[in-house]
Parts: sequence; C-alpha cells; structure tokens
Amino acid sequence: MRTSPVELPVHKAVRFLLVNPHYPENLGAACRAMKTMGFLRAGLVRPGRLAIPSHPMARKMAVKSLDVLDGATVYDNLDEAIVGTDIVIGSTARRGVSGVFTPATLAPRVLDWVDGGRRIAVVFGNEKSGLTADEIERCDVAFRIPMAAPQPSLNLAQAVQVMAYELYQTALERRAGEAPP
Repeated sequence: MRTSPVELPVHKAVRFLLVNPHYPENLGAACRAMKTMGFLRAGLVRPGRLAIPSHPMARKMAVKSLDVLDGATVYDNLDEAIVGTDIVIGSTARRGVSGVFTPATLAPRVLDWVDGGRRIAVVFGNEKSGLTADEIERCDVAFRIPMAAPQPSLNLAQAVQVMAYELYQTALERRAGEAPP
C-alpha cells in the first residue's frame, strides 16, 4: 500500500548542499536519501568531474529521485551556495570543533528556526576528507553523527540519510504533539 507524501514546513525551508562530491553513486544515493524523507532541494558545490546529475551511475542510484537529482543547483563555491540562507549547518567528523551537536539534538533547534521563518542549509563535505576547516568556519552550527566503531566517517549518502531522517521524524513528532485531541 502506498501512502501519500507528508509535506512539512521543514521540507520547504531546508536545502542539502553537497560540497565537492566525488563519486556519482553517492550523488544519486544522497538524492534518494533526501527524497525518502520528503526533501527535494539539493545543491552541488564544485562537484567532481564524475559527480554530475547526468552520469549513468548517479542516475542509477537515484531510484525514484531523478527529480531531486536533475533539480540540483550547481554552485562554484560555498559562499555562492549559501546566499539567501539564514542558518548554515555543517557536518563534521573532525575532532576539536566546539559546540557540535548530534542530529538528534540539532533537529529540534532546526524546527524552531524553521518555525521562525529561517531558511536552512545542511552542508556535507567530500567523501574523502569532509568539509575543510575554512568551510566549517562558514557554518553557524556543526553536527557530528556519533559512531561506536573506530571508523572515522559514514558514506556521504548515509550521512545525508541520518540527518534527513532526524529532521523528518522530529517534525512528525512535533506535529503529532500539536494535534488537537
């Protein structure tokens, strides 16, 4: 049984930006991860020569998400990509970055910002090295996905999925709590 998509204010206010993605498979899978949680707005900052929406592997991995992949805006740099954004949230696996949230602790804050009319960009770095220190400096807030194993990071699409899931689930929970009895 198919269900109709649930559109929430967070879906219109949040964009996912992928900075210098390298692998076309990750680009397609990230778009799929976004769409499964209702997010349709993607941006690509300096994508690698293969990480383009027209690449066959990107298209193969973007199952039922070609609209997100084809609709992704391409930017030359992060500064250009965040124009018109009120709050920039950067993902990081780097140690020593202060004030870092987890997706679960950040999601309620994001919803508060959205309720206040703020436009949000959630920024993910390159698969090999993540965001640079300079790119993290451009972010207002940072988050890290906790991991039990010594593995230093998740796959790009997996990281997008975790954050998109937390935002979506938190928005659903908040909406259910506000529903009249």
